[in-house]
Parts: sequence; C-alpha cells; structure tokens
Amino acid sequence: MSETIVAFIFARGGSKGLPGKNLLPLAGKPLIVHAINVALAISRVSKVVVSTDDHEIADVARAAGAEVPYLRPPELAGDKTPEWLAWQHAIRTLRAAGEQVDVFLSLPCTSPLRLPEDVDCCLDALLGSSADVVITVRDAERNPYFNMVKQASDGEVRLAVEGSFHRRQDAPVLYDMTTVAYVARADFILNAKRIFDGKVRAVKIPRERALDIDTEFDFLIGETLVGNPLSTDKSHAL
Repeated sequence: MSETIVAFIFARGGSKGLPGKNLLPLAGKPLIVHAINVALAISRVSKVVVSTDDHEIADVARAAGAEVPYLRPPELAGDKTPEWLAWQHAIRTLRAAGEQVDVFLSLPCTSPLRLPEDVDCCLDALLGSSADVVITVRDAERNPYFNMVKQASDGEVRLAVEGSFHRRQDAPVLYDMTTVAYVARADFILNAKRIFDGKVRAVKIPRERALDIDTEFDFLIGETLVGNPLSTDKSHAL
C-alpha cells in the first residue's frame, strides 16, 4: 500500500529579517506561490496545505491552489517558537480531521529557485531507505577546520575548529543545510524533538537552486537567478 504524502508550507505573518517576505513578489509571484506551484507539480503529493497565522497569506495561498484548513495558533507563530512544534501541530490537526498523513514534506517559502525534481529526489531518498528524515544540503562556502574563526574570551581570534590541516583540500568535506525541502515520516516528527533525533539522510542540491532568502541581499540574488539557471546539474542523494 502506497504511503500518503502531504506537502506543507509554513508561512507565518511576521518576519524580522525581511518583513512580509512570504508575500514578496519574485518574478511577479509572491514567494509562497513559488513554493505552492512546486508542490502542486509533484504528482505523488496528495494535497498541499499551508500553515499560517495570517489571513492575507491564507487568501493568497488558496488563490494559488493550496488548502488552508486552519489558522495556526498565535503561540505557534512567534519569532522564538521552534518550527518543529508547528510541524507537529499540522500533522495532528489533519489527522484529527480524519486525513491520512504518512510522509511529511515541508517546502519553505524561502527557497523559490527549487525545482520539482529536486523535491522528488528527496522523496525517493526517504522512501527508498530506512531514514526518518531527509534534508537538503549544498557545498559549504566555508570550512570551520580551515577558514572559519571565532573570538575567544581573551579577545583573540582562533580557528572555529582546531585541526592540523594546511590545505583546504585536506580538511573534511562539509555541507551547508538548505531550506529546499524537508521530508520525514510523520510518526517520527510526532515522537521526536528535533531532526537529528533520528536517522538522517541528505540530498545535495546545486548551489544556484539552494538559495535561502532571509535578507534583502538574498532577495536581490533571487531576482537575478530566477528563470536564469546557471546549470542543469541534478540533485542527488549523498
């Protein structure tokens, strides 16, 4: 029996880094609509649900083809509220309404350059393994063993992670987590407190499609890249 995959888009109304970012128009479409369009393009997704506390976001989401079956409680939409709690709330709310949710797929609004095939790769990585969660990553821009530093209590600056590496090529290969997609088994989310409580796999996304928009500068980069892919590289599981 096939598992029911539900796509969720979490988009609260407040944002300090880039106010109103979920509704900011990129290439003529609000960021949230880019996420909804990708979710709707994945045939094995049974439904696309938006979790928000904001009526305007809800209206835009419905107009774009997503479902908004509830408004997120204010206590789950604060700046300091872990999104994990909103994930749990979403699954419980749908199940309480009689909906089946076996596989949870989150598509944050902040990664508008993702492609449906990037998300399909993540779904394949979860469904084809014993993993609890699949995250997305890209090549790290810096390596804490080699070219990242921290300030010590005495005011001096030292390497973030001490090691005996003299060349960047010799340091361990590391990756930056991205917000392209999160795929997890719904029961795992309900019974865990964070992603890394379980078995985690990763899918590597080409850098130009792994942009995470949090600032005005990020948004400017997104406007430059949208519709102009730098390559046709494919995502792949690590």
